Amino acid sequence: MFDATLTVVLLVAAVVSLFVYTDSSGIPYRDGDGLGVLLVTLGTVPLLVRRRAPVIVALVVAAAAFMLSFWDYASPTTIVVTLIAAYSAGAFAPFTPGLAALAGLVGSLNGSIALANARYPDAIGVDLSAATFATLGFVGVWGIGRAVRGRRLYTSELEDRAERLERAREAEVRAALAEERARIARELHDVVAHHVSVMTVQAAGARRTLRRDPDRSVEAMEQIESTGRIALAEMRRIVGVLRGPESVKVDRSEARAPQPGLADLTELVGKLHDAGLPVDIRVDGMPVRLPVGVDLTAFRVVQEALTNTLKHAGPTHAVVTLRYAPTELLVQVDDEGHGLAAALDGHRPGHGLLGMRERVALYGGTLHVGPRHGGGFEVRARIPFDEVAV
Repeated sequence: MFDATLTVVLLVAAVVSLFVYTDSSGIPYRDGDGLGVLLVTLGTVPLLVRRRAPVIVALVVAAAAFMLSFWDYASPTTIVVTLIAAYSAGAFAPFTPGLAALAGLVGSLNGSIALANARYPDAIGVDLSAATFATLGFVGVWGIGRAVRGRRLYTSELEDRAERLERAREAEVRAALAEERARIARELHDVVAHHVSVMTVQAAGARRTLRRDPDRSVEAMEQIESTGRIALAEMRRIVGVLRGPESVKVDRSEARAPQPGLADLTELVGKLHDAGLPVDIRVDGMPVRLPVGVDLTAFRVVQEALTNTLKHAGPTHAVVTLRYAPTELLVQVDDEGHGLAAALDGHRPGHGLLGMRERVALYGGTLHVGPRHGGGFEVRARIPFDEVAV
């Protein structure tokens, strides 16, 4: 739109000047006619495509400007058009073609000045100093165009690099989430396998006592029903977490290891204390038996939070708070360090935080991770559970 408006304004000014322009330079300008209108049109209209074909535009403008001078047409807008063409050659063309376009414009200008000087030696403003000044002006405008081009390409490269980094980051996050979901699914698979094994043992016991102790058989059947509901709930979570066909290699010793829970916090705290991080455990409310999946999720949240504290918070100590409610468990890990908040400021979160969020969301819970008021860092997870399925 800008180029179209600029071209129309310059074309109208050039046509009008053909018929009305006069000066006191001593050059008898030719009256405006159809040939003059054709030449100024040829030398102005190409500006419409100066961004797409800057070299061709510059050469056409240079040729038209020389022909106007050769036929002694008055066109004061020609100098403006040629300067715009020189800037466009610098701003939108590669170096070598742009330099060739500049040479064509400077050659046309100096050729016009030499021709006018030869025809009208007494004319004002057509001597060697005028040619030198005009040449320097064209080179300066072309240089400005080159500087603008370099800045534009640099900015474009930065934007492309930022986009590539963002795409790489998104791919890394997706891969981390897929790996974490696969790990969660493996752990839930072990939980379901445990429940199914318990159901099998209970069913065998109920079958053996069915005739001689019906009441005990009924009790065993009720336990089978309760265990089956838990297994079905965990199975639904497995299906929910496996939203894509990820394939992850699993170490067999890890697959055979029993899944940890909050009962293993003492062992975890002991290991962290040996590594240099003292940890206190506080329990609010009456501890209740948690579903195996919730118990595992709570342990993983504490484990990841304390690992981050050990890595990033510097010399400090941490407090793990477990707050039991009838239908939810609140897990909170606080430290008094300063490193983790600073490390996360302006950087993307680690895969461990993404994994914690994924685990808690699997049970319909919420996770808050961030600096504490007064210093330090906190991880707070609210994990609801169905006490009927315990």
